[in-house]
Amino acid sequence: MTKIETFELNDGTTLPAIGLGTVNVKGAKGVSSVLSAIDAGYRLIDTSTNYNNEGMVGEAIRRSSVPREELIISSKLPGAAHEYDKAIMMIQESLYRIGIDYFDKYLIHWPLPKQGKYEEAWQALVDAQKFGLIKTIGVSNFLPEHLERIIDKTGVTPATNQSERHPYFNNKEVVKANNELGILTEAWSPFGREINDVLENETIKKIAEKYDKEPAQVIIRWNLQNNVMPIVKSSSLNHQKANLDVFDFELAADDLQQIDNLDKGEAGRVEGQHPNEYEEFD
Repeated sequence: MTKIETFELNDGTTLPAIGLGTVNVKGAKGVSSVLSAIDAGYRLIDTSTNYNNEGMVGEAIRRSSVPREELIISSKLPGAAHEYDKAIMMIQESLYRIGIDYFDKYLIHWPLPKQGKYEEAWQALVDAQKFGLIKTIGVSNFLPEHLERIIDKTGVTPATNQSERHPYFNNKEVVKANNELGILTEAWSPFGREINDVLENETIKKIAEKYDKEPAQVIIRWNLQNNVMPIVKSSSLNHQKANLDVFDFELAADDLQQIDNLDKGEAGRVEGQHPNEYEEFD
């Protein structure tokens, strides 16, 4: 089993450097997929109320031979529960669905600034941590101005900020702001979503050939060397193992720069996913 390197967070917590994503992973097939990933060495499992699969994650945890305390279970608060009391209850309900007593990590899924309640939601996470419901608290898809408001309001800095990041949209300003605040950036859809040619990009393929690696492994390495935790997803055991087999090489500075140069700015962002515009409807 591959030994996974770690990141240390601003709250003193240590997390695996690579997490398992579960969006669109459901049912019995989802349980099998998560179980095979755990067997391959994944320990951080990322889910969300919005994914409608917390029960599946819980079933995989129960079936796994890996002790609960060795797993890092992370979920996210939906927009419908940004009000304080609703947020506390939603956290509790998510715990009940998964069948665990606490979350190792819990995030606000989207800031939803038009709704204007994310400060209240953040206070709920701060208090839920004090209540023992959550060990590490963070956010997702927050821009620097959103981070500034919740930190000013509560005095508590998120430990992580999960954001869109892939070679066509490297989200440099958010990563920079996170680093300056001591917040770990997590990359969702590090291979792109609804962008079919990221893994077929000629620049990335040439770099992969240079290191005798797969394009996906190069992208994971690019994230790691930029102090970013990639949240990767695959239902194939071979791909799951390959996505962890990235700690035996390092990309040279010019290779990192070549990947940085693939950035398309806002044109590379997944359509409809700008944090100031995205809205949840349930």
